[in-house]
Amino acid sequence: MIWTETPIRRSLGALALAAAPLFAPVPAAHAASLSDATVAFLMPDEGSTRYEAHDRPGFVKEMKELCASCKVLYQNADGDAARQQQQFNSVISQGAKAIVIDPVDSTAAASLVKMAQSQGIKVIAYDRPIPSAKADFYVSFNNEAIGKMIASSLVQHLQAMHVPDTQGILEVNGSPTDAAAGLIKKGMHEGLATGPYKTLAEYDTPDWLPPKAQQWVAGQILRFGQKIAGVVAANDGTGGAAVAAFKAAGVDPVPPVTGNDATIAGLQLIIAGDQYNTISKPSEIVGAAAAKVAVALLEGQTPAGNTTLFGTTTELFTPTLVTAENLKAEIVDKEINGKPIEPASVLCTGRYADGCKKLGITP
Repeated sequence: MIWTETPIRRSLGALALAAAPLFAPVPAAHAASLSDATVAFLMPDEGSTRYEAHDRPGFVKEMKELCASCKVLYQNADGDAARQQQQFNSVISQGAKAIVIDPVDSTAAASLVKMAQSQGIKVIAYDRPIPSAKADFYVSFNNEAIGKMIASSLVQHLQAMHVPDTQGILEVNGSPTDAAAGLIKKGMHEGLATGPYKTLAEYDTPDWLPPKAQQWVAGQILRFGQKIAGVVAANDGTGGAAVAAFKAAGVDPVPPVTGNDATIAGLQLIIAGDQYNTISKPSEIVGAAAAKVAVALLEGQTPAGNTTLFGTTTELFTPTLVTAENLKAEIVDKEINGKPIEPASVLCTGRYADGCKKLGITP
C-alpha cells in the first residue's frame, strides 16, 4: 500500500520541530526561580511498557534540562483509580506545585483537578483528556486521528485484497473509563465509514485488559465465523488478544488486525504477519512537551497549544501509521534522542528473525 504525504502522515521528527515555537525554552533567569520546585508525573498503568520505557524518561530528561534542581515525583497507579487518587494526594502533601496526570478514570479525575487547582496547583492532563474539568493544559498525540488512521488503513487493505463487502469487521475499543479511548473509538467509526464493510459487533474493553478482549473476540468467532474480514482494535494489547483468539480457534490465516502504540509485541506480530498495522507515537515527545508546559505554567506563563479540546488549551502531536511496508524506516531506522525507536536487536529475536529478514531488517 502506498501512503501519500498528508498532514496526518508527516514524520514525527518534523512535527516535533514544528511544535517547538509553542514551547519556547525558559530563559536561565526564569529557570533559576524554579529552584527546588516539585513536579509530579502520574501515569495510569503498568500493563503497557511505554510509561517506564518512554514517557517517564522523556519527561525527566526535559525537566533536568529546564530545571536541574527541580524534583520529579513519579507514580504509577497500575490501573487502579483509587490508588491514583491516593498518589495524587500524596504528591500534593510532598509539595508538588504542578501535576502531570494520565488518568486511570477520566471522569473520576475531574475532582482531583478541581481540588488541586483550589490550592493553586497546576494540572496538566496527559495522553488521556479530562472532559468534565478544565485542566491547565492537555498534551497528547491526536487520538481521534489515530482511530481514523488504523481503521481506514484496514479498509483500504481489505479493498486492495478484493475482500467482498458481504463480510464485516469486528471493532475492539479501549476502556469505557478512558476519554482518550472514546476519541480513538470516534476516529475508528470515521475510518470504517470510508469503506463498504459492515461492523458486525463492537466491544468496549474494561480497563484495556487483553484477556477481556480475547474472550470477547473468541465469542464473535463462534458467532460470525468466516464473515469476519478483519478486526480494528484500539491498541496493540487488544489487537494481540484478537490475534490470539483467532489462533486458538484454529483460524488460518488470521484476518487483518489493527493496533496502536507500536509496542514490541505489536511490532513483532506485524513482522510475523499476524497483525496488519500499528501506530508509532514515541511518547518521549509528549513527555518532553509536558515538562515544558509544567515549567512555563510555574513561571506564570500561558503556553499556547495548537487546538482546544474539552475547553482546555491543548497540544496534539500527529502520529505515524506503521505496516510491514514501512516498519523498518519508521521504527528501526528512525531515531528519537539519538536512539532507534526500537532496535532490530530487540525486535528480531527467536521466531521473528525470519520475518525480519523478509522485511530487510538485520540486527
